Amino acid sequence: MTSPTTTTDNSPATTLGFPVAEHPAPLDELLGDPFASDNPTGYEAALAADDRGEPFAAGEVVLDRAGLGAEYVPAGLGGRLTGVDTLVRRLRPVFRLDAGLGLGHGLTTLMAALNVWTAGDTAQRARVARLLLDGRRLSVAYHELEHGNDLTGNHLRADPAPQGFTLHGLKRVINNTDRAAGAVVFARTTPWASRPTGRDHSLILLADLTALPDDTFRRLPRLRTSGLAGCRLGGFEFDGCPVPADALLGGLGEGSSVALRSFQVSRCVTAGAGTALLEAALFGVHRFATERVLYGRPVSALPHARSLLAGAFADLQVAGALARAAARALHLHPAAAGRYAATAKYLVPRLVEDALTDLAVLLGARSYLREGEYAFVGKHLRDIAGLSIGHAGGVSCQLTVLPELPGLRLTGPPADPALFDDSPTPPLDPAALRLRGSREDPLLTVLAHALDDADPHPGLAPLATGLRAELDAVRAESAALPPAARGVAADHRALALTERYAWLLAAAACVGTATRTGPTGGTPDPRWLRAVLERIGRRSGRLPEPRDTAPLDALYGELEHRVATGVSLDIDPEPVARRPA
Repeated sequence: MTSPTTTTDNSPATTLGFPVAEHPAPLDELLGDPFASDNPTGYEAALAADDRGEPFAAGEVVLDRAGLGAEYVPAGLGGRLTGVDTLVRRLRPVFRLDAGLGLGHGLTTLMAALNVWTAGDTAQRARVARLLLDGRRLSVAYHELEHGNDLTGNHLRADPAPQGFTLHGLKRVINNTDRAAGAVVFARTTPWASRPTGRDHSLILLADLTALPDDTFRRLPRLRTSGLAGCRLGGFEFDGCPVPADALLGGLGEGSSVALRSFQVSRCVTAGAGTALLEAALFGVHRFATERVLYGRPVSALPHARSLLAGAFADLQVAGALARAAARALHLHPAAAGRYAATAKYLVPRLVEDALTDLAVLLGARSYLREGEYAFVGKHLRDIAGLSIGHAGGVSCQLTVLPELPGLRLTGPPADPALFDDSPTPPLDPAALRLRGSREDPLLTVLAHALDDADPHPGLAPLATGLRAELDAVRAESAALPPAARGVAADHRALALTERYAWLLAAAACVGTATRTGPTGGTPDPRWLRAVLERIGRRSGRLPEPRDTAPLDALYGELEHRVATGVSLDIDPEPVARRPA
C-alpha cells in the first residue's frame, strides 16, 4: 500500500478554499464505489453480512491483502504507523463502509498493541509487531461488566507464582475473543482493598492464546449486540492459568498508568474514524434528496432539507476539526493531549450521532429499513452508539477532563499552527503523554488570542462577544468548583462545565483551521468559520441564534461542489471512489 499523498501548491481547492489531496486513500480505491450493486465490498454486501450477524468477510479479505495490520505498527518496528492523524485518514474509507469492519478487523488490535508500544520491552514489542505484520489479531481485556468504566474495581487476578503468575477470573464483552492470536489482559496484582491505590493492577501480555492450557483457559460464547453486529464480542475465563514472568507489560502495578496513556491514542483514533460514518451518511442522504421529488421539485431544493444537509455538513466540519487537533496534539502538545483526547472522545461521537439523527429525518421511513440503497444510514446510526462507548463512555471522558478545569491557564503560547494541518509530525512518544494534563492549554489559547485580536478574523467577529463571555464564564465557574465536585461525586452542574469546555475547544480547533489549512498554509473562506461557529452555538445553546443564512448557504454550496467533483466531505478532503447518482 502506498502512503497517501499530501497536498501541494498545485493541488486543487474546494470552493471555500480547502486544499484537496491529489489522490484518494489507497483503501478507498481497493474497496471501490460502495453504491455499486456489483461491488462485493459495497454497502449491499456489508449490510447482508450485518443482518447475518457475521463479520464482513469480503471486506476483511481486502484489508488483509492491503496489510492493514502494518498501519498499527510503528515505523521503527517495520510498520507504517507514523502520525495518529494519518492513521485516522487511512482508516476512514473502512468506517465509511462498515464500522463493525473497522472496529473488528483493526481498532481492537490497535487498542491492545498500544499498551505494548507504550510499556513493552524490546522482545515484547518485536513479537507483537511480528504478529500484526503477519495479519494476526489481538484482543484487549480491560473491563468487567460488574465494574463498568471503573478499572480500579476489576477483580480478575494475576496471582504470583514460582514461574510468573496464575490468572483467575472472567472478562466479558471483549472483541475478537474467538479469533485473536493474543491478548492484553488488565489484572489485579495486589490483594483486594476498599481504597484503590492506583497501583493495584498490571497488564499481562498473552502473545499466544493457543499455548495456554485448555483446562485453565477458555473462550466464552459470543454475545449478540444491537449495533456493530459484525463484531464478535465474547469473553475469556481463566482458572489458575499459568503465565510466565516475562508476560508482564511494564512494571508491576503500572497497569492503570499504561492503560490511561494508551487510551489517549485510541480515543483520538476512535473519534476521528467515527466521523467517517457521518461523512458517508451525509453523502448518501444528499444523493437521496437530489433524486427524491416532492411538490414538483427535488427534496434538496426545499429550504428545510437544505438546512438539515448544510447543518450536518457543519457538524462534520466541527467534529473533524476537533478530532484532527486532538490527534495531532499527541505529537505536538503531549502534555495537554490527554485532556484533548478525552474531550474529542466525548464530543465527536455525540455530534456524529446527533447529525445522523437529523439526516434520518430526510430519509423518513427509509431510515428504519434494513434493505435498499440507503439502509446503510440506519446501520451507521445503530453503530455509532456502540462505537462511542468503546473502552470508555462519555461520562468517563468527562471525569478525565473535570479535575483539570479549575487550574487551566491561558498565559502560555498558543498551539503550534501545525496542529491544524496535515504536515508531518514528530514521532509519537508514549512516554511524553501525561496522566494529569498541563495547566497551560495551548488549544484554548488559540481561541483566546483570536478573541483578543484588535482586528479579529471576519468569520469570528460576529460571534466574538458571545464566545468571549462563554470562555470567561467557564473559566470562572471552573475555578469556583470545590474539590469534592471534581471527581466521581461530580453533579450535573460540574459535568456541564466539561461539555461547555468541549464546545470551546471545538471552536478553538475551527478558528485554528480557519487560519491555517494544509502544508501550504492556505486558508478557507471566512464564511466557513462563521458557519461552523454558529453551528457550535446552536448545538451548545450558548450563543445567540444566527439570523443571516448566508454562511450556511455557502456551506451547502461547498457540499454540492464536493459531491459533484468526487471529493470527500471531510475537514481534509480527498478524492473518493463513489460517484453521484
